[in-house]
Amino acid sequence: MSRVIAIAGKGGTGKTTTSALLIRFLKKSGKTPILAVDADPDSNLPEALGMSGDKTLSTVGSTRQEFFDTKGDVPAGMPKEAFLELKLSQALVESKSIDLLVMGRPEGSGCYCYINNVLRKHLDHLGNNYPFVIIDNEAGLEHLSRRTEQNIDTMVIVSDYSHNGLRAATRVKDLAEEMKLDIKSYNLIINNTPVSVSPQFQKEIEDTGINLLGFIPHDEQIPIFDIENKPVTDLPDTSPVVTAFKTIAEKLF
Repeated sequence: MSRVIAIAGKGGTGKTTTSALLIRFLKKSGKTPILAVDADPDSNLPEALGMSGDKTLSTVGSTRQEFFDTKGDVPAGMPKEAFLELKLSQALVESKSIDLLVMGRPEGSGCYCYINNVLRKHLDHLGNNYPFVIIDNEAGLEHLSRRTEQNIDTMVIVSDYSHNGLRAATRVKDLAEEMKLDIKSYNLIINNTPVSVSPQFQKEIEDTGINLLGFIPHDEQIPIFDIENKPVTDLPDTSPVVTAFKTIAEKLF
């Protein structure tokens, strides 16, 4: 049975870094294999995991668009669904303990109902092959309004140290509940926090009604790794964010 964890929150709060830290923790703990799903059209998770490589990654979005543009023109004797599933499987980037699926940009105009139905079926089947599935979502609420978050064991909502971040976190939870999505638990992580958290901010966290997993401190190594194009997964065990995240992740598992 897969454990599916989705990372959500407003833009700029560090969702991709949080996803990479979670995957790093699972890998270090021997909880593998892991399916990492980059559902953000901006697609930064491959770099954070050190899985971008030298070639352009094939995405589910590009595969879906190609299939739509060719009107499902498939080899003779092969059912359309089997051909599409084959093409989707080719978008999977495999490594020793982490496999990566990049969703890419959403489709353009036209009816993608058939393709999307096959895609959901394929992803459900694919996810069942992994004990852990980590989904790095796009910013905002669009992925929820499109009902792409279903059958989620844990939603981790990431906020920065701001009132706007907490309000956005509350809206994500409220919308998911309003749409009756199958999400078993909601949790909150506050990213890039100062040494001392104000009592007023602590009170606002309590007012969200979302279970607080913990705080991730500011770490100068994060922007340095970004500038030097180093993956988050290569952060040393002594890194402040790694140390803090270990305590947070142990609450999830």
